This record gives sequence, C-alpha cells and structure tokens, in this order.
Amino acid sequence: MTGKEILHKMKEKVLGSSDPDSGKGKSKVDKHITHGFHLVKGKSSHPMEDYVVAQFKQVDNHELGLFAIFDGHSGHNVPDYLRSHLFDNILKEPDFWTEPLDAVKRAYTMTDSTILEKSGELGKGGSTAVTAILVNCQLLIVANIGDSRAVICQNGVAKPLSVDHEPTTEYEDIKNRGGFVSNFPGDVPRVDGQLAVSRAFGDKSLKKHLSSEPFVTMETIDDDAEFVILASDGLWKVMSNQEAVDAIREIKDARSAAKHLTEEALNRESSDDISCVVVRFH
Repeated sequence: MTGKEILHKMKEKVLGSSDPDSGKGKSKVDKHITHGFHLVKGKSSHPMEDYVVAQFKQVDNHELGLFAIFDGHSGHNVPDYLRSHLFDNILKEPDFWTEPLDAVKRAYTMTDSTILEKSGELGKGGSTAVTAILVNCQLLIVANIGDSRAVICQNGVAKPLSVDHEPTTEYEDIKNRGGFVSNFPGDVPRVDGQLAVSRAFGDKSLKKHLSSEPFVTMETIDDDAEFVILASDGLWKVMSNQEAVDAIREIKDARSAAKHLTEEALNRESSDDISCVVVRFH
C-alpha cells in the first residue's frame, strides 16, 4: 500500500463520522452540527417499510450532510432502493453545484424511471421521499414527493420546507390524467381508491395517474436556524409542525430528540411506521 493509499484510507476512516448503527453523527466542518434518528415499526402486520439516510460525506472538497426518510408502501424494495441510490444519482448530476434545484428534480425523475423499469425485481410497490442535503453547513436543499415532511425551527417557530402531496389538493391533476380520488367514509382520500398520496416513486400500476415530480426548495442556515426535523407521516398524522418543534426544542442531543418525537407520536396513538431524523445546528 502506498503512502497515498494509506492517507486515503485514514481520510475515509476519519470522514465516516456518522455511524449508521449508533443513530447519530456530527459534522467535521462545524462540530456543533449533529444529527440523530430513530425508527419505530407501526402496528400493521407487514415488515417495517420506512428507511432512513443520515450521514456526513466529503465530496469534491465540500462536506455534505445527507438526510432522508423513505416511507414505502406495498413492500420495502422501493424505499430500500432509494436509500441506496437516490443521493448518488443527485450528486452525479453535472450541474449539482451550480443549479442544485434542477439537478435534484432531474435525479428524482431519472430514479423513478429506473424504479419503474426494474419493477420486475423491485415489485409493484412505491415510496414517498423527503431528502435534505446540507452543503458545507450553510445551505439546505430539500426535496419531497408524497407526505413525508421536513420542518425547520427558526427562533422557536416551525416552518415547513416541503409540501404534502395529497389526493384532495391534486384532485384536478389526477382527474386530467384519467384517474379518480375516492373518499369513502372512515377512510382517507385515495388515488384510484388505493394510494393515500398523489405523488410517489414507483407504483407502476397507478403511475399514469400519479406524479413523481418533487417539490424542491433551498434554505440558508443562519443563526436563527435551530434544527430541522424530517419525518414520515406516522409522526405528522398526530402532531402539527409547531407541536413537533416545541416537543424537542430543549433536547440538545439530536438522537434523543428524534426518539422523543417517535415516542410522542406513539403516545398519541399513531399506528403507522414512524421514522424521524433531527439535525441540530447549534
């Protein structure tokens, strides 16, 4: 092994500061920026279908924090595929550093096409997604499809950074694509009587009536920014944005904060899979 290779190995070791199994990690650029996550399986009989990404990564002399929640439905293959491939696809886009919003949109679309092409092996299921990329601890690029949500706390005030894609709000688009929205008593509105979100990755059988275009936004991380929460709808069904922010504002440890949110959602009788990532800025 050459000296260069040894150095590279050492660098790799040092940079892998986010241990996926410990549920927590921290930035090398700004040691005050930490993240933690926690997942709880819901009451349904099928296996856990939520997947999480939470890590800091060195790319072209930049530090990127990569955070995501993928909430699968009708199987776990699609969210698992997203966990392994979506961020790679985003970072491979040649104009990621110059036009990040366009790059993220393109990568989402391309990834969805690949999932549909691979439906033979990945199955007919689908997944929501909310992703956040923290660039050099200064800029947050957030994208989402479906109803997993990102919320930032600025001076104690909750501000959503994503848009819930629900069948009722996108009813016209679904109808224009030839689909319908069911509204059975005792149930949530569903696309074609099946899916409770109007945008998703995968879902080959419904794709004609679904969109996979993400909502994308950028947020500068200044002194007002305290932390950001990414969570699946298992949390947001039972808590408002502000309630979630209030519940963890005094909890300094990011992983404890994420765990506290999942426990609070369970206390409020959420029966869904609940996954949560918290990134604290100071």
